[in-house]
Amino acid sequence: MSDFAALPAGDDPVEFGKVVIFGVGLIGGSFALALKSARAVGEVVGFGRRPASLREAQDLGIIDRAGINPAHELEDADLVLVATPVGQMPDIFAQIAPYIGPQTVVTDGGSTKTDVAAAARAAFGDRLCQFVPAHPIAGAENSGAAASRSDLYQGRKVVVTPLPENGDEQLDRVKRAWSLCGADIHELTPEQHDRVFAAVSHLPHLLAFALVRDLAERPDAQLFFDFAASGFRDFTRIAASHPEMWRDICLANREALLGEIEAYQAQLNDLKAALARNNGDYLQQSFSVAREARRAWGDKQIR
Repeated sequence: MSDFAALPAGDDPVEFGKVVIFGVGLIGGSFALALKSARAVGEVVGFGRRPASLREAQDLGIIDRAGINPAHELEDADLVLVATPVGQMPDIFAQIAPYIGPQTVVTDGGSTKTDVAAAARAAFGDRLCQFVPAHPIAGAENSGAAASRSDLYQGRKVVVTPLPENGDEQLDRVKRAWSLCGADIHELTPEQHDRVFAAVSHLPHLLAFALVRDLAERPDAQLFFDFAASGFRDFTRIAASHPEMWRDICLANREALLGEIEAYQAQLNDLKAALARNNGDYLQQSFSVAREARRAWGDKQIR
């Protein structure tokens, strides 16, 4: 659980006078709505690639206004969140680095951290202490401003991956912001983060995309989809996720992901060999190990 308590309702001054968000989709938009719900932010300014998306975010009350020029918005910002696909982050870091104020703290919502930390190191230079990487473990297959929810982060994990250059003040500000969104804060190194999430997030997405594409490209694809039921739905739900975002994630974490693919292929090869030998004992033993591990994990999620 987080060490940071949620801000009580009342007339106390807001903790973040101005928050600037690059990428006002599900992650960035929900961050803004959560801070507004906690009465923790005075003004939210949004930047994005499409003016129509920013207008939608403003109409929905996610942002208070759209930013025009980062040079005019960052000097007095308390917090900046970069919530774009990770492939866009190096350019954004380079764009904003000259303009952040001395008290501004920058964070991100990217699903990979080693590459993001390297991009920040290249862009921010002696201001690197003002960038604190983070990853909210929350999301949905839907994207865009309209998918944003003020409760998206309630009870969900946010992994912060501090850099050696970060001071307590910068780290605490980022932790505090995510805690105000209702999240539980955890710390890993960037390398630990990418190794873990290659296995429990990036590989499952890759598998879901691969299975759905395999079926979709068959001549009689519709026959398969007509008879697909709850098991297929649950396994492949994440294949409805944002293709650009997951392209960037897979490429950014490709070394760890390649290792996980090899480990998974080894498991498949063992099962394939057991099927070829009609070895039911091996199949049952493998399924039992997986069942017990899944049940133990599921029980922890309920508590």
